[in-house]
Amino acid sequence: MLSEAVSKRLVGGARALVAAVAVVGAQVVSPAAWAAQPLKVGYSDWPGWVAWQVAIDKGWFKQAGVDVKFEWFDYSASMEAFAAGKIDAVTMTNGDALVTGAGGARSVMVMLTDYSNGNDMIVGKPGIKSLKDLKGKKVAVEFGLVEHLLLLNGLKKAGMKESDVTLVNAKTNEMPQVLASGDVAAVGAWQPIAGQAIKGLPGSRPLYTSADEPGLIYDVLAVSPTSLAARKADWQKVVGVWDKVVSFINDPKTQPEALKIMAARVGVPADAYAGFLKGTKLLSLKEGKAIMAKGDGFKSLHGSSKIADDFNVANDVYKKAQPIDGYIDASLTNAAAK
Repeated sequence: MLSEAVSKRLVGGARALVAAVAVVGAQVVSPAAWAAQPLKVGYSDWPGWVAWQVAIDKGWFKQAGVDVKFEWFDYSASMEAFAAGKIDAVTMTNGDALVTGAGGARSVMVMLTDYSNGNDMIVGKPGIKSLKDLKGKKVAVEFGLVEHLLLLNGLKKAGMKESDVTLVNAKTNEMPQVLASGDVAAVGAWQPIAGQAIKGLPGSRPLYTSADEPGLIYDVLAVSPTSLAARKADWQKVVGVWDKVVSFINDPKTQPEALKIMAARVGVPADAYAGFLKGTKLLSLKEGKAIMAKGDGFKSLHGSSKIADDFNVANDVYKKAQPIDGYIDASLTNAAAK
C-alpha cells in the first residue's frame, strides 16, 4: 500500500468492496483438494506484509517444513482473490476482515503482523496547528476508509464532534492536489501520499497520526475457515516463522539486508523504505498474543475490531454488525509465542 496499492487501504473498506466480494462469492474447495496443494497467501504493499518477503527470500518456510506460496497483489485485488477462493489466506486490516466477511467471504484472523504507528495521518494546511483549529472548516477524507476513522478518533480526543467540521469526500491518492487547492483546511492520507501532500504545500504539517492511537489499525493474516480446519498444522508452521522475520528486520546488524529485500519487492530505494518502516510497529508473536486476548478498546484486537464494526455500520459500509469473536482465533499465535 505504499505504492499504487496504497490508494486502496480500507478500514473498514468501502461499499464497493462489499459489493465486489458479494458478487465474487467464496468458492467451496474440498479439504482433500486443499491438502494436496501449497498454501496460497495473498500479500500486498504495506510494510507489515512486505516483511514476509524476508522469509520467502531466506527460505525459512522450506526450513520450517511447510509448502506455502505467497502471491503479490494490489490490495483490493488480494481481497477479491480471497473471496473467489483463489487463495487460502490474505493479509489485510482487521476492519477489512469484517468487510470481506460481511460480503460473504468469512475469514479467521490467526495472527497480527503490525499496527500503523504514524503512517496514517491528518495533514493540516499552513496556519493550522492542531485539530482544534479545524473547527468550522472543511476536511477532506475518503469516506469509509481508515483516515475517516482516524479523524473522528482525533476529533473526539480534542473534545470535538464530527459536526464541528465539514467533511469533504475525496480519493486518497488525490489528497496532495486537494490540499494544495486551498479548498480545504486539512486532508487525511497515508504514506507516501501524506508525505507528498506535505511536500507539495510547504508549511503544512501532520495534526494527528496513527501513532497517537496505537491499535486503531491492526494488520493481520486472515485464513479461510476451511483451509484453517484442513491444514491447521501447516498454518502453525507459517505463523511460527514470523518471530524470525521480526527479529531479522529489527536487528541493526541485519536490518540493511531486510530493507534491501523489502524495498526490492515494492520497487523503491532502501533508504526511502526505511522511513515507511518507522511508521509501522511490527509485532512479535508474544506482543500479538497479548493483543489477541479478549478485551475492550484499541489495545485489544477484539476491542479495535468492535470499534471498526460500529464505524462500518454507522457509515453504511455494511448493514449488519459482525460477530467479532468468530473472526479471531488466537490459538496458533498462542502456541508459537515465546
